[in-house]
Amino acid sequence: MRKLLVSKIGAKLLSPQVAVYVILGVVLLIAQMASPGYLAPNHVAGILRLSSFLGIAAIGQTFAILIGGIDLSIANTITFSNIIAAQLMAGSNSNMVIALLAVLFMGVVVGVINASGIRYLKIPPFIMTLGVGTIIRGIFLIFTSGTPKGNAAPLLRAFCGQSLYGFVSGIVLMWLFLSVVVVLVLKRMPFGRRVYSIGTNEQASQYSGIATKRIVFAVYVLSAVFSALAGYFLVGYTGTSFLDVGTEYNTTTIAAVVIGGTAITGGKGGYVGTIAGAIMMTVLNDFLTIVNIPTAGR
Repeated sequence: MRKLLVSKIGAKLLSPQVAVYVILGVVLLIAQMASPGYLAPNHVAGILRLSSFLGIAAIGQTFAILIGGIDLSIANTITFSNIIAAQLMAGSNSNMVIALLAVLFMGVVVGVINASGIRYLKIPPFIMTLGVGTIIRGIFLIFTSGTPKGNAAPLLRAFCGQSLYGFVSGIVLMWLFLSVVVVLVLKRMPFGRRVYSIGTNEQASQYSGIATKRIVFAVYVLSAVFSALAGYFLVGYTGTSFLDVGTEYNTTTIAAVVIGGTAITGGKGGYVGTIAGAIMMTVLNDFLTIVNIPTAGR
């Protein structure tokens, strides 16, 4: 009995989702030793704030990878959302809700297009989402004529840029709330169990009675919606919109998910590891910048 218990505990500790937290702790200690003050409360607050945007965008990527797919339209969805939100808000708190509804609607449209191509036209997710992302980029370049306009509402800037009690900002609390919801959905809800089932074996899932097309459809809509949400909140952090604000998010969301222990082939892992993966990616980029490693080296 004792051997069985020890074996189970050992397997749990060696799981990728636990290991990534151990590695994150080691990386933070190394950063602190190399750059004293790295773990100061103000700096940690800044890291968590930056991690929040990546973490929110990576929610959708986690779902997509868990079903054995991928979403390469995230970067341009974030940028387009960022542009729409800034232009509609125009620095006014009263326009925040309108801007939020507009970017969420845009996210739903992008998700429906991605899902329709993948499920009904049988286009591989890599090709479909990359193509849609490219089209989105063309649309916002035409829409802005290369010069995006508008700026964030003061309330959104305070929510995303200021720290409450000198440590935790509103966007971090939002990420925490969304993380709890996503983890509960994946671990406790039928939808989550079906996502894992499809990632393990889609054909067997279909034979067992799971509406695989509906689940895959929902996953890609969710991915686009969370990407749009990340773009919306990024306006509050940057204060305005930029044409390259989402450029790195395709690779960083995938890296956060995979580093967090989710199998790229689907069916294994979860968002608990993605949380650590998002923080890890932010810490690595931040620390390598501090020690003057050039962009190519990072």
